[in-house]
Amino acid sequence: MHFRWRARRDLLVRHAVTSSFSAAWLRGDASALSFLSDDYRHRETRARAVAAAASRTVSPALLDVLAAQNARLAPSPARERNLALLARPGTVAVVTGQQMGLFLGPLYTLYKAASAIVTARALGEETGRPCVPVFWLQTEDHDLPEIDHCVIPRPGGGPCRLALELPGAATSRAPIAHRHLGPSVLPALATLRAQLEAEPHAEEFLCLLEQAYRPEATLAQAFTDVLSSLFADEGLVFLDPRDARLAPLAAPVHRFALQEAGTLCAVLEARAEALTRAGYAVQVHVRPGSPLSFFSPEALDGPRYRLDPAEAGAWSLVGHPEGSTITQDALHAALEREPLRFTTSALLRPLLQDTLLPTAAYVGGPGELAYFAQLAPLYAHAGQPMPLAIPRARFRVLDDRARRWLGKVGLQPDEVNVPRDTLLTRLATRDAPESLETPEALEARLLGAFASELERVAGQVSAVDANLQDALRRTEGTVRVAVSRLTGRYRRALARRDATAAEQVDRLRTFLFPEDAPQERVLGLPYFACRIGARAFTKTVLDACVPFRGDSKDLTP
Repeated sequence: MHFRWRARRDLLVRHAVTSSFSAAWLRGDASALSFLSDDYRHRETRARAVAAAASRTVSPALLDVLAAQNARLAPSPARERNLALLARPGTVAVVTGQQMGLFLGPLYTLYKAASAIVTARALGEETGRPCVPVFWLQTEDHDLPEIDHCVIPRPGGGPCRLALELPGAATSRAPIAHRHLGPSVLPALATLRAQLEAEPHAEEFLCLLEQAYRPEATLAQAFTDVLSSLFADEGLVFLDPRDARLAPLAAPVHRFALQEAGTLCAVLEARAEALTRAGYAVQVHVRPGSPLSFFSPEALDGPRYRLDPAEAGAWSLVGHPEGSTITQDALHAALEREPLRFTTSALLRPLLQDTLLPTAAYVGGPGELAYFAQLAPLYAHAGQPMPLAIPRARFRVLDDRARRWLGKVGLQPDEVNVPRDTLLTRLATRDAPESLETPEALEARLLGAFASELERVAGQVSAVDANLQDALRRTEGTVRVAVSRLTGRYRRALARRDATAAEQVDRLRTFLFPEDAPQERVLGLPYFACRIGARAFTKTVLDACVPFRGDSKDLTP
């Protein structure tokens, strides 16, 4: 019985590992590569992708919009050169994008932009073709709770969460392109200044934020102003799809999504089922028969809704408070008359960007790579080749403060990336004057001895009465629960032994493993820009980016 339990546990562990598509893909697992190729690893396939993209050109209408959108940003000769290059036949784009997080959101926003710049530079050098980095602003999205905050570490305590107070944020369905920061951005900026003004480079970066993040500005405007300033020297080009001048260019993609909704859903559902059978979690749910476009029925800046098939020739607006429907004819008429009423879903957005741009590669994070694994049938049905999917750079920042704290407690950075109680227990057992077992060792010893004895007497007990097998199994379960409770209490007691160690651990975890997650997914840029310098930190990230590599690295600025 003991061995059967261990086998079940090992099976669960193996499933947990393989359920992460991006991790398996980065390892080069054959099953993951059957859904998304790793052509980005090979110079010859990279060259083919660039050549294929170079056969497409940017339309004059899009060039005009790009010029107008980027003209409102801080001056950048490099950006002007890149815009001029996009107008030339044979130029390709390396695209990345992100939601408009407050004060740039998590650190990985910066890492994605830097990765796209370095990738474009490397592809240009390899192929001799002009290659321009483009940041696609995800202004069509409506999920405010994902972007209305920023987290910074406090040297003397836990994380500090700065958040906007936007009316109806939790239930908002309007594209964030139309959301203004509002007055609550001012206390957020004041808190940021109070927390960081003592850092060496605080004034420069805080002034940049205060100039961009004004109550009357939109989330997208402020985000773009700051990110474009950081990468002005590299010429990062920005594209905001939520533009009335771009809507007619996007209309054919939405028309395709509407007309082919049934077929697209069928092939995408089959793809999702194949991913599930292979042991991978499906990143984006596909609604049966639903188009991949959202529709805003009331106003261009109003709520957007999914469309579900209703009675013949009509669609229901999913989640509409009045349960409204729209006929197929009315929907197509709206697309002809006001295409800005239509916005993309996560699965349709890549197809739109690669229809508008000569995309050779897209630089994405783990979640994006997972839904890129779903996209091949969509691109095939559209008759369009998929660009290279390239993992963004991943970093953990170990500044002088974090390195000093690690030295004081005698830990390596990876040792911090475990649950708090586990780390405190390790320190308590390591530093105790007497020899103390770890909770894991104690649990293994107790359960091992019990399982051995139980297996020894199982035959004897069963020989007396075969019906006692159930009693044996219940006894095993009861003892396991009791031992687990005991070792849990023992673990908590060890964790409470040293208040100083607990304080040091909490401080380190705030910097390196906040909220039990990788640093780059939680902490924002302001702390690091204020301590190290915005341009110095950006340059450190750019220099550390290795093209066509998705492994994680430590930065020690």
